[in-house]
Amino acid sequence: MMSDTLPQTIGIDISKATLDAHAYPAASNQQFPNTASGHKALIAWLGQWSVERVAYEATGAYHPELEQALADLPCVKLNPARARRFAQAAGTLAKTDRIDAVMLARMGS
Repeated sequence: MMSDTLPQTIGIDISKATLDAHAYPAASNQQFPNTASGHKALIAWLGQWSVERVAYEATGAYHPELEQALADLPCVKLNPARARRFAQAAGTLAKTDRIDAVMLARMGS
């Protein structure tokens, strides 16, 4: 697939228990535990692409450890209210972790 050779923007929806990740434009989704081993698995999954940027929302207590794990990658921390407005402007009214990851990747790109 041609999109697999393009640089990817990764959207990550962060919750207490899980990380939902989406690669754009490859349209690949994956879920990982929000733990140190889950962070390592996420980084291994990202290794299949050239990553242009990783976009995620500031989530209070849940994002700092992920931020530290992704320190070697180009990351963008997005304002949650602006990310929600972006999704609404794009016509996405539904809100699930997977949909949020897709919208964060699109916003990040």
